[in-house]
Amino acid sequence: MRTAAAWTVRGAAAVLTVVALAHTLWNGVVEPGAALAFGALIAVGELARRDRQDGSVDRLPAPLGSAGALAYALLGENAGEPTRHGVLQIVAVVVAAALAGIVPHIARGRCPALDHLSRRVLTVTFAAVCFQPLYNSGRLEERVGQGPWLVLFLLCLLGLTALCEAVLAAALAGARTGWPYGPLLRDELRAQLGIGAAICAAGVVMALGAAVAGLWAIPVFSVPLLLTQLSFHRITAIRTTYRQTITSLARATEIAGYTRPGHSRRVAALSCAVGRELGLSERELTVLEYAALMHDIGQLSLVDPVPDGATAELPAAEARRIAGLGGEVARQTGVPAEVAVVVERQADPYREQPVLARIVRTVNAYDDLAGGRRHPGGSLAALEQLRLGTGHDYQPEVVECLARVLARGGRDRVVPVRPG
Repeated sequence: MRTAAAWTVRGAAAVLTVVALAHTLWNGVVEPGAALAFGALIAVGELARRDRQDGSVDRLPAPLGSAGALAYALLGENAGEPTRHGVLQIVAVVVAAALAGIVPHIARGRCPALDHLSRRVLTVTFAAVCFQPLYNSGRLEERVGQGPWLVLFLLCLLGLTALCEAVLAAALAGARTGWPYGPLLRDELRAQLGIGAAICAAGVVMALGAAVAGLWAIPVFSVPLLLTQLSFHRITAIRTTYRQTITSLARATEIAGYTRPGHSRRVAALSCAVGRELGLSERELTVLEYAALMHDIGQLSLVDPVPDGATAELPAAEARRIAGLGGEVARQTGVPAEVAVVVERQADPYREQPVLARIVRTVNAYDDLAGGRRHPGGSLAALEQLRLGTGHDYQPEVVECLARVLARGGRDRVVPVRPG
């Protein structure tokens, strides 16, 4: 079902693109100056985009290009003169400019995902269809005029456009990752309240500015958003470096021989997959990832290492002592306080734990049991032992989520840190 929805979105965007390009090539470009100005802005936005190091793209990869596309869709006048470009030309200019901006990325060996282009085509088409016919026919001016009511109409239209963007983005992400649609949509809507609001505001301001001052308003109003985009990338790079530092710190237990190779990364990846299944937010998943990576850091304080680093079958008091030591170490590394709480509470009975600690405890126990040669039956025997412990140690819902994730083929990749 999800795959069909994703292919429907991509197919609709492809059909619109072909029709728009064919129509524009056949009839020629109306008002080429405006088309060139907005097309250049969109291309610059694509050029300024930086793909993530893990191969994925940010939720809003090219805010400057998105704002330029929306501004062109909402352009009713140019320096006081009515515009005559139609919906199909808007789509054609947006697609051509975006592809021009993507080509240099491909030349450098970075082949970006094109789902964001499909979303842009559909959202820009939605905005243009809702605005251009009403404005060109004069009905919009008759009903709302040219004053504050027009601005309010544009803001409401952009709110609906942002909702459309979030719905499409969640559908495509769900088909790509297999994660639940509800949490993905919630995260997309939350992102729209952040950088998405800035994009919508910039699009409205550029369209209204060009209506009064002409095309000279485009660079004036786009510079702040370009600086915001560069700052956004800088923050993303800092957070990525921060996560890499935590990952390196988590490997200290493996290098010292306290835990099995890859244990912390496996627990982090599987914990994030279970968290997605439970519907956690993006911020909760980030805290969960950090805590899962650092959950064994307390073992560095032990004189005698735990065999195989497996804490799942230790006496309860000893497991809590190690978890408490881990929480103290985590606090001194400067991670958020929520991460340290999850680390130090991971060995408590599940009814006394926060949700994230329940996930870490369950997944850690699974990896210890399935990988420590305690069960010849492998993962099925490990899951069975977890189910036997649901009366006190492991939350039944978390164990069943873990079973569903494993049934789908195992762990998802570790969720990268994303701003928002």
